[in-house]
Amino acid sequence: MRSIASHWRAGISLLAACAALSASLGAAERPRYGGTLRVELRAAAVSLDPREWRAGSEEAASGAKLATLLFDRLVALDNYGHFLPQLAAEWSHDASFHRWQFTLRAEVKFSDGAPLTAADVAAALAPLLPAARQVSASGNAVVFQSAAPMPDLLEELASGRYFIYRAPSAGVLLGTGPFVLAAAPPSGAVPARSEAHLTFRANAEAWSGRPFVDAVEVTLGVPPLRQLYDLQLSRADLIELSPDLVRRAAQAGLRTWASAPVTLYALRFDDALPAVQDARLREALALSLDRATMAGVLLQKQAEPAAALLPAWLSGYAFLFTVETNVDRAREMRAALPATLATAGEPLRLRVDAPGDLARLLGDRIAVNARQALLIVQVVNRMGARAAAAAAPPSREPAPGMRLVSWRFRSLSPRAELDAFAAALDLAEPAESAGSPAAAGADPAQLHAREQRILAERRVLPLVLLPEFAGVGARVRDWLPAPWGDWHLAGVWLDGADSPAPAKSSGEKP
Repeated sequence: MRSIASHWRAGISLLAACAALSASLGAAERPRYGGTLRVELRAAAVSLDPREWRAGSEEAASGAKLATLLFDRLVALDNYGHFLPQLAAEWSHDASFHRWQFTLRAEVKFSDGAPLTAADVAAALAPLLPAARQVSASGNAVVFQSAAPMPDLLEELASGRYFIYRAPSAGVLLGTGPFVLAAAPPSGAVPARSEAHLTFRANAEAWSGRPFVDAVEVTLGVPPLRQLYDLQLSRADLIELSPDLVRRAAQAGLRTWASAPVTLYALRFDDALPAVQDARLREALALSLDRATMAGVLLQKQAEPAAALLPAWLSGYAFLFTVETNVDRAREMRAALPATLATAGEPLRLRVDAPGDLARLLGDRIAVNARQALLIVQVVNRMGARAAAAAAPPSREPAPGMRLVSWRFRSLSPRAELDAFAAALDLAEPAESAGSPAAAGADPAQLHAREQRILAERRVLPLVLLPEFAGVGARVRDWLPAPWGDWHLAGVWLDGADSPAPAKSSGEKP
């Protein structure tokens, strides 16, 4: 197990290197300044406040894409698996990883011109960190302390919601990033929540240098098919590509990009419902699920079957988990169950909590697989369940026995991601397991054992892992996103942009 301790980082490096090579083949020209990058997203509204992001949600992923335009982190992970200074110029830790110190880069300013201080960094990170960790300012340095070791602190701070911002008043944020929101007040503050249409203009005073494009225009709430048409007609330069449209885009000769598998779809059983308390019922349903067909046919080979909670690129040990589809065995187990469980007269209700048409299709496929094992599953989507609950007396509305959930991975720390996933789905570990989840630390062997204990209970069943897709316009150059889904738009330039290069300021890109 020790040999896979850095497997996830090697996987990230390989994926990123391939993506970088592919993206750079058509970028032999010298980068140009100017132009407006037009971006379209499915989300109808986004939050630009990291404190509001719900772990594992698609809304948080959309917010993070735009947050990278406005804010910076202390450190970054490059496309070769190396940690790089960002707002922190250097860092160190004690031998036991209980204390870390980050020295800030000098002469960094917020978008309103105020200098970045260690107190600002500590104030930004304090509400984002777990309660057991303390962050404080010490001169020009930021100090993290915890009773438990933090060997994976760099992975955490380089990803997820750990952006540095300043909140001068309620509902507004200031950043140090390469862009500022054009509609922001004169102070440079960013509204916490924005809708419909956003324009980000280049920040010529950014410590990292002026970005190449003059502006980034983001249109929200654009349906997937409309996004594809806009890309084909050159009305958009960068779009979120729906999985069912990837093949169509490729056949049309459009540039497409796929991340590592970053979204997990899984079944979560209701611990309080008597019908699913029998482990044999959960085992029978698990054996009936045909994950290969879900990934290969239903999702048109754009996804992969999932046997583990964490993807291989993140944990390094996912290959140790296997799943089995055995309908005959599932029927035998079903026949051994009491007649009162999962009968035709009392179906097992599956509520689709995951958003989107894809989740509804997966829910229907689960019902079909279960029926082959003589298990009756009734699919109820989230909105339908709410409407039924409002129309019927609460006592008559049956509780769902299962929920179809989705989880969008954001952290580069497998330990942090597993902690958040278990907490969000209320996956309590068996009482006999040694120590608390935090005691497992970031050691791959301990993480594997912890995930194995969770999966052995069969209260959560991984189904499929899905990448994130994007469509890229012909004039976009140096499109080099991170394999885990972060977009790096400050380095993008537009072929044929008419605007002349601006006068360079100190620290600006060559």
